[in-house]
Amino acid sequence: LQWLRNPGPQHEKRTLFGDVVCFLFITPLATVSGWLCLRGAVDHLHFSSRLEAVGLIALTVALFTIYLFWTLVSFRYHCRLYHEWRRNNQRVILLIPKSATVPSTQQSLLGLQPLKRSSKETIV
Repeated sequence: LQWLRNPGPQHEKRTLFGDVVCFLFITPLATVSGWLCLRGAVDHLHFSSRLEAVGLIALTVALFTIYLFWTLVSFRYHCRLYHEWRRNNQRVILLIPKSATVPSTQQSLLGLQPLKRSSKETIV
């Protein structure tokens, strides 16, 4: 969520949004198209039209190969962008233990106030 809220390059977020919309549109379309092609191939096999059945099976294989290739490439692209963003945008909090030599009043004067920790931060 921090990556999506980050005011960084907006083209990356637009690309992610476009790919999600395409995935949500293309997945049912590819599924229905593949099912129809296979049903057509079965019907053509029953009517002894083997050439058309083989063509429909080849079309189904090509359709799903292209769909899986696009999905894989798109997923890897967005994962790479996220990992690059995470590598460059780390939140690190340095916790300094209270010592007996520095009174708590001096710590607050030095700006060493106790920090609230959130689960999204790295503790060093």
